[in-house]
Amino acid sequence: MTQRTAGIHHITAFASDPQANVDFYSGVLGLRLVKVTVNFDAPDIYHFYFGDETGKPGTAMTFFPHRSARRGQVGGGQVGCTTFIVPPGTLDFWEKRLGKFRIPVERTLRFGETFLRFQDHDGLQLELVARAEGPASTWSFGGVPADKAIKGFGGAVLYSRAPGETLDVLENLLGLERVGTSDDGKYVRLQARADLGQIIDVKAEAVPAGLGGAGTVHHIAWRADNKADQERWRQRVLTAGFDVTPIVDRKYFTSIYFRERGGILFEIATDEPGFAVDEPVEALGQKLMLPPWLEPYRERITAGLDPFTVRVLEEDRA
Repeated sequence: MTQRTAGIHHITAFASDPQANVDFYSGVLGLRLVKVTVNFDAPDIYHFYFGDETGKPGTAMTFFPHRSARRGQVGGGQVGCTTFIVPPGTLDFWEKRLGKFRIPVERTLRFGETFLRFQDHDGLQLELVARAEGPASTWSFGGVPADKAIKGFGGAVLYSRAPGETLDVLENLLGLERVGTSDDGKYVRLQARADLGQIIDVKAEAVPAGLGGAGTVHHIAWRADNKADQERWRQRVLTAGFDVTPIVDRKYFTSIYFRERGGILFEIATDEPGFAVDEPVEALGQKLMLPPWLEPYRERITAGLDPFTVRVLEEDRA
């Protein structure tokens, strides 16, 4: 049987100020900060994970925030826009909410769906779409009640330097199904098998290369069921002619990485074991968690990180 990824596992982006990052994704968007750790490859930089109550695959938006990060430029070889899914009938709530925080919003149409498009504090391109698919959120924070909360990813818009190559990988390697082309011919839509993070729109025309930095996505990760499934994925990627990393331990999942020929960095990450492996669900995101190999350096690492607070913002306290 041909392997097919269920869809997006997580999306990881660069950010600048850690407090501004937490204020936007928890304070404005109402996501739960489910894990505070560091970039295992550069432990002087935080790694924040935001998602639903447990940060399950298909909900986790993650960031490497660093105050001195340069500003990036969105372009080819990147996720051009990250899509979040909200319950049907809630777009007006979200448009009003974003307006309360003085965040400009544009309503756009794609494949017959209405999207609210906006940017975060660093210029990262985001959008909200209302769909019935996916389990309802059980998390509420600030001015976002659970019945209006973001459920997870609706998907992503990919900007490729070689769209034909990217589409080939999505269809013939990762197993997404091509749904069709938008009426204006600007996007090709594909669909994975999950009910969150399953809709991928690829810009049909090649996009000039972007520049990594705050306000851009570093990589998009696809789901593997478990370690055995991931090992099969690694062999599949190798057989397709890509350079792929060995399996890397990220504590909350294991990962492999490869760059597809349109320039986008792809990761394939396991659904297991999840974010509750080192702290209880009720305490997720409340303290800095380090992998065993970095624990001896906790004091030094902590001294170099900016403090931050998960807080209800003034606009929601008024």
